[in-house]
Amino acid sequence: MLELGLADWGLIAGVAILTAGLGVYWLAPRHFRPVASPLCGIGARDRVFLFDGPDLIDVSSGGQAFLNTDLADFDWSRLRDALMGTFPDFPKSPKDVQSHGNLTIPAKDRKVQGDLVCEWIDGIIRVHLPAPARPETQPQAVSKELETLRMAMGQAPYPVWHIGQDCKLDWGNGAYDDLRRKVGTNKPDDYGPMFPSISAKDAIGQKTRASALMENGGKKLWFDVTVVPQETGYLCYAVDINAVVDAEIAQRNFVQTLAKTFAQLSIGLAIFDRNRQLALFNPALIDLTALPADFLSARPNLLSFFDRLRDHRMMPEPKNYGSWRHQMADLVAAAADGRYQETWTLPSGAVYSVSGRPHPDGAVAFLFEDITAEITLTRRFRTDLEISQSMLDQMEDAIVVFAENGALCSSNHAYRKLWNVDPEASFVQMAILDATRTWQGQCQASPVLGEVRDFVETQENRAEWWGKIQLKTGLDLCCGVYPVSHGATMVVFSRNIPVDPPNGAPFPVPQIVDATDA
Repeated sequence: MLELGLADWGLIAGVAILTAGLGVYWLAPRHFRPVASPLCGIGARDRVFLFDGPDLIDVSSGGQAFLNTDLADFDWSRLRDALMGTFPDFPKSPKDVQSHGNLTIPAKDRKVQGDLVCEWIDGIIRVHLPAPARPETQPQAVSKELETLRMAMGQAPYPVWHIGQDCKLDWGNGAYDDLRRKVGTNKPDDYGPMFPSISAKDAIGQKTRASALMENGGKKLWFDVTVVPQETGYLCYAVDINAVVDAEIAQRNFVQTLAKTFAQLSIGLAIFDRNRQLALFNPALIDLTALPADFLSARPNLLSFFDRLRDHRMMPEPKNYGSWRHQMADLVAAAADGRYQETWTLPSGAVYSVSGRPHPDGAVAFLFEDITAEITLTRRFRTDLEISQSMLDQMEDAIVVFAENGALCSSNHAYRKLWNVDPEASFVQMAILDATRTWQGQCQASPVLGEVRDFVETQENRAEWWGKIQLKTGLDLCCGVYPVSHGATMVVFSRNIPVDPPNGAPFPVPQIVDATDA
């Protein structure tokens, strides 16, 4: 057996160690091998996000600038919420990317350049957003902005122009040139001839109304001119207000027409605005209320107005002065709803009809009308009726009156007692047909009552006549029929029966007397 030397044993040990080292390196797990990071090699403007499942594990500087939020609890769902507006097809969960591998998602807005890319790399999901377009260079941006401003000013529908410190025209847009042609001026100093009533320096910082007269003495064109001071002069804007001016003229004419109409009214008118200040009144109000014109012209408030009416005894005396303010508040509330309508009997004996009506924009109007004559006439008429009725009630004969349409309009006490009926207590108005039924129910059969009914219902050949009827009690009555004014008919039942006519005319044809001969 060969004996090995010390050198040989050293060589064998070295080879064994080298072999073991190579074996360990070869058997080392794959994940310990160095792998390039997915974020390596990207630019500063690239927006890249790395996810391990739903959790964000890394993000590029461009992605951080895009999110601009705290990334401590940032996950897949929050990124999807941030991208849904631009990329509505972004995957709902990382599993969708894992199942499809790589996904390319187009943007909804065509102005966005590039597509969003989702990649599956050994269990890591890489989301890459297209880098935003580079901003234009400064000269390009200025040129584009200048072009936009020129287009906006040139196509503006209202005149815009610039004048220098010497008030000479430097520039005007298309609407200004059109206005120059309408007014017929081509002078360099266009600001003066077009709007002679204002000065550029005096109009600074305020809106000034000015007019320009069209060529050949035509219509006036009205504008609101605004002047803005500049380092090189003044920038002027003119807004067309012809429609506003026409509306103001129409309103002024309408108010003048109303004022003339109100001035001729016999009804007093007082209109209070939304603040309950007197805004309009007519001369009739002064005549009816005896309030001085200077007081009304001072625009008193509503409570002061009614206080002065009370002081002048031009309204009913309040029973309780302590509740006066509450009564006035209720009055105003009722007038605002259109519910106020009262008749005032003044201490002087005059009678006023006062009504309140709501008006637009919270205003309220009060109308005062002197109805003393009407009330006096009504009271006199009512008195005459009461006297006439009292006279009828004093007569022994039973009297009833029917109107032209056959309605029972009046009867006396004797009639109600004779026939045991009270027409005024009936729920419905009685007519000739109801009356004849009542008569027939208490009389022996007689054609006279039918003749009375026919006479009341006809308006031709009307002359007074009479006939005999007999009650079931055996009492004989004379039924007299008399035409009266306005087509009415008066029927009289009397115990005094006239003598039969000498010609022996058969009953019930009565003696006829022409009403025109009576």
